[in-house]
Amino acid sequence: MITLEQWRALVSVVDSGGYARAAEKLNKTQSSVTYAVQKLESLLGVKAFEISGRKARLTPVGELLVRRARGLLDEVAAIERSARRLSAGWEAEIGLAAEIVFPRWLLFQALERFGAESPHTRIEVIESVLGGTQEALARREVDLAVSGMVPPGFVGDPLLRLRFLLVARADHALHRLGREPTLRDLRAERQLVVRESGTRRTTQTWIEADQRWTVSHMATSLEAVRAGYGYAWFPQEMIRAELAAGSLKALPLREGGERYAQLYLVYADRDGAGPGALRLADILRETVRAECVSRGEASG
Repeated sequence: MITLEQWRALVSVVDSGGYARAAEKLNKTQSSVTYAVQKLESLLGVKAFEISGRKARLTPVGELLVRRARGLLDEVAAIERSARRLSAGWEAEIGLAAEIVFPRWLLFQALERFGAESPHTRIEVIESVLGGTQEALARREVDLAVSGMVPPGFVGDPLLRLRFLLVARADHALHRLGREPTLRDLRAERQLVVRESGTRRTTQTWIEADQRWTVSHMATSLEAVRAGYGYAWFPQEMIRAELAAGSLKALPLREGGERYAQLYLVYADRDGAGPGALRLADILRETVRAECVSRGEASG
C-alpha cells in the first residue's frame, strides 16, 4: 500500500525541518512531497503531523511512524549496497576508519597484503579519534573500523590491547624533580591532548592541566613532546624507538602512569559486507595475531 518514496518523504520532512527543504533534498517539488505525506496519512488513516502555532509537529503516532520508517529505509539501503557489491564481485572501494593509536605499521602490512590479493580495490582510510570512529560507522562512511569500543547496534570482535604510557622528554622539568611527580605537579605543566575527530566529545582527561595544547593528530602531539613542550599519553608501540633511545621517558608516577585500551574490529554492516571487506577484516586479524604471537603477547 505504502511506497518507499512516501516513507522517504515523511522522514525527509522531519530531518529537514519542513516540506520545502525536504523537497530540495529529494530533488522534488514541494507539492509532490506534500502529496506523498498526505497520501501516506490517508492510506494508514492517521495524522503524522499536527499544527502548533505556525509549525507542524509530529503527533505521537507520527513519531512512531518515523522511527519505524528509519529502520525500513536503512534496511533497504543495506540490501541495495549488498546487491551492488555482489553484482560487481569484489568492491571497487572499501572504507576503513582506524583509530590513530592503532600501530600504523600493522595497518600498512595488512593493506599491502590485501592489495596483493585485490590490486584493483581502492582503500579509503579515515584516521579517526574516539567519537569520530563511531560517527563514521553510524553514517556508513566506512565498511570497517578499528575502534576503541563497539557502538550499540554494531558487531565487532577484540583485535588488539594497547599499553599507554604518560611520557615527557628526558630533560623535562617533571623528570628533574628528584621524586615521583604528583597530580599537582602534572597540573602545573603543559599537557598535550589529541582532539576527537567526531562532532561530540565523549571523553574527558583526568589530569585537567592548567596549560593544555589540543591538537588534531597524535603525530603533532608527539612532535611537541619530543621538542620538550609538554607531556602526553602515547601507545608504547608508537614511541618504542624514543624509549629505547632515552629521548622520551615515562613519568615515574607512584600510580596511574600507565593505561590499557582495547581496540575492536567493527563492521558497519556484517550481514551486508562485501567479499573484499570480509577479506580485509580477516587480514587485519591475521596480521595482528601474527605480530602478537611473535612477541609472545595476547592479541585480544
